[in-house]
Amino acid sequence: MPADTLPAPAPDDARERVVELRRRITYHEHRYYVLDDPEIGDGEFDALLRELERFEAEHPELVTPDSPSQRVGGAPRDGVEKAPHSSAMLSLGNAFDDADLRDFDRRAREALGADVLDYVGELKLDGVSMAVRYGAGRIVVALTRGDGEHGEVITPNARTLRSLPLAIPGAALERSGLPYDFEVRGEVVMPKEAFALLNERQRAGDRTTYANPRNAAAGSIRMLDPSATASRRLDFYPYFLLAGGVPVYDSHWASLEALAAVGFKVNRHRARLRGVDEVLAFRDDCMRRREELPYEIDGVVFKLDSTASWRRVGATSKSPRWAIATKPAAGQAETVVEGIDVQVGRTGAITPRALLRPVEVRGVTVSRATLHNADEIARLGLRIGDRVIVERSGDVIPKIVRVVAEGADRRPFRMPVACPNCASPVVREAEEVVVRCVNVSCPARLKESILHFARRTAMDIDGLGEWLVDTLVAEGRVKDFADLYALAVEDLAPLTKVTKVSPTRLGEKAAARVVAGLERSKQAPLARLVYGLGIRHVGERTAELLAERFRGLDDLAAASPDELEGVEGVGPRMAESIRAFFDAARNRELIARLRERGVKPLAVEAPSAPAAVPSPVHGKTFVLTGTLQRMTRSQAGGRIRALGGTVTSSVSRKTDYVVAGESPGSKLDRARALAVEVLDEAGLQALLGSEGGEAGDEA
Repeated sequence: MPADTLPAPAPDDARERVVELRRRITYHEHRYYVLDDPEIGDGEFDALLRELERFEAEHPELVTPDSPSQRVGGAPRDGVEKAPHSSAMLSLGNAFDDADLRDFDRRAREALGADVLDYVGELKLDGVSMAVRYGAGRIVVALTRGDGEHGEVITPNARTLRSLPLAIPGAALERSGLPYDFEVRGEVVMPKEAFALLNERQRAGDRTTYANPRNAAAGSIRMLDPSATASRRLDFYPYFLLAGGVPVYDSHWASLEALAAVGFKVNRHRARLRGVDEVLAFRDDCMRRREELPYEIDGVVFKLDSTASWRRVGATSKSPRWAIATKPAAGQAETVVEGIDVQVGRTGAITPRALLRPVEVRGVTVSRATLHNADEIARLGLRIGDRVIVERSGDVIPKIVRVVAEGADRRPFRMPVACPNCASPVVREAEEVVVRCVNVSCPARLKESILHFARRTAMDIDGLGEWLVDTLVAEGRVKDFADLYALAVEDLAPLTKVTKVSPTRLGEKAAARVVAGLERSKQAPLARLVYGLGIRHVGERTAELLAERFRGLDDLAAASPDELEGVEGVGPRMAESIRAFFDAARNRELIARLRERGVKPLAVEAPSAPAAVPSPVHGKTFVLTGTLQRMTRSQAGGRIRALGGTVTSSVSRKTDYVVAGESPGSKLDRARALAVEVLDEAGLQALLGSEGGEAGDEA
C-alpha cells in the first residue's frame, strides 16, 4: 500500500478524514506545481484525490470552495461578466538597449534626488495577466487585465490553477504580515512542454493548433467551461501584491518574499539590484539563459524596490515611471518577399507592407512586415522576389532588416499615384517622406478615423469594434462621426459578422450596448473630443492642454496661430495643422452636425472665473469605483475636475468622497473602514447638478 494512502475511516470520522485528505493533497500540489519537487507519483496523488471526491460525494455538506476537489471546474459560465480593478492595471514602457535603461535610471534618480537606486529584476513571462483578490485568505474574484480599468471575471477558471492557492491559513498570513484581504497580480503561463502536448492533442482531434504558448494560455484561462481550463497545464506567477489597490509593503522585494512564504509560486529568477550596472548585468544573464527556461519570456522587468518611490515618481496615463521592461534581442529569420501592398491610415498616410513567404520567428508565424515608406524601400534596395532577413523588433513588430540575396525574377515596387481604396490622387508634402490620400471621405481613412474616435482614450464608445465599423462604412450607413449618433438598436442588431465557422448576428443586447456607449459619449470631456477628432499632430496630452486653455470648441476653432502657439507644446507646425482643420468647411459642418446630434463636450472650468456660489465639488477629493450607469468613470472624473475637484485612484484619510457604482470592489471596504463618505451615482449627480446641471457643457 502506498505510504500516502490512508486507512479506511469509520463513518463518524468522515469530517476528520476529509480535513486530512485536503491537507495532504494541498501539500503535494505545492510540492509538484510550486516547488517542482514532487514527493509521490501521479498514481498516489490521483488515489488521494479520488478518495477525497468519494467522501465529499457521500457527505456533500463537507464540500467547501477551497477544497482541492473544486479545481476540476464547475458548470460552464453563462457569458462574459466584467468587474472593475481595484486600481488601473497599466502596461509597461519598453527599453530596447543600454541607453534606454540608463535613461530610465537617470530620470528616476533625478525625480527622487538620489545618486543610486535599488531595483528588483524579474523575468517578463510571456503569458496573460490576471488579478486575484482574496478575502479572509480565500479567493473572492479573479479578473483578466481587460482594458486596464475593467477585466473579465474568470474566478472558476482561476480556481483550476494548481499553483494558485485556493486558501491561505490565518496563521501563515499572520507570520508573513499579509492582511487577510489582499490582491495578487501576476502572469498565467503555459509551460513549453504543456504547450507541445496541447498542440499534439489538437492535431490528433483535427482541431486548430495554437501559434505560441501565450495564445494558448490566453485562450485557456478565458474559456467559458472551467473544466476545459482544468484539463490544461497552466501556472500562475505573481508579480504584485496590493491591498485596497496600493502596495502592502514598503519594499517590492518584501512583497514577493511574503507571497512565496504563504505558498505562491513566485518566480525564482529574480534579484535585488543596486544601480544601473547591476540592472544591465542581470538582463544579460537572463537573456543568455532564455532558451533553457521551461516557459517563454519576452524580456526582463525592473522595478524600483521602494514602493514609496512609486508614488513619488508617478505614472503616465499608460505606464508607470517606476518600472520598465527591457526586450530581448530581436528574433530573426530568412524568407522571401512575395509581394508589396499598401495600407491607408486615418490621416491618409499610405504605408507599404511586405507580403512574406510565411516564416516562424520565435514561435510566431510572420507573413507581413512594415516597410514604412518609399525611402525605406530604397534604403534597403528591396525588390519583390528578394530574399531578406526579417525580425520581430522587441519580439513584437515584424520588420525587414536587410536584403541577403536578390531574387532571380526580382521586380521593383512603385508607390501608387492614386489611393487604392478611393482612387483619389495621392500627394507627398514638402519635407515629408509619407505619401497621403487627400480625400477625407476615403473609406479606408474613415474606418481608421472612427476606430480612433471610439477608442477608450478618446470618446470611449463601448462595443464599436473593427468588424462593426467596417460593416457600417461599407454599407454607407456611416460617412462621418456625426452619423454614428443617428444609429439605433434596430439599425445595428441585424448586422452580421461573417466568420470561418458561421455568420454571427450582432443582436439586440450588443446593439443596445453600442447605442448606450454613444449616448454616454455625448458628454465626454472636451479634451477627449478634441483628441478623437483626429487633428493631425494633436495627441492626448496636447488635447488636454488645448481644452484647459480654450475651454470650448468654439473658442478653440476661433483661436489664432499666435494664441495656439501660446499653449505648452504647440509649435508653428501644430498650430498650422489645428487652424487648417477648423478652417476646412467640411470639418465645420461636421462639428455643427455633432452639436445637432447632442454631442456637448464637458468644458474645463476657467480657474480665473469661479462661480458666484462655490460648487460643493470644488476642492474635494474623489475616488471612483465600480461601474456607473449614466456615464463612464472617465466622464465622471472629467466633470469632477471641470468643477474644481480632484480624482485619485486610492482611498486614504484625505479622500472626501468615494463614488461606488456596481461591483465596487475593495475600495468601498476601505472607505467604510476609514469612515469616508460613500456616494452612489445619484448622490454624485446631485453634487454635480447643484452647479446648474448643464452649465459646464459647451459645444
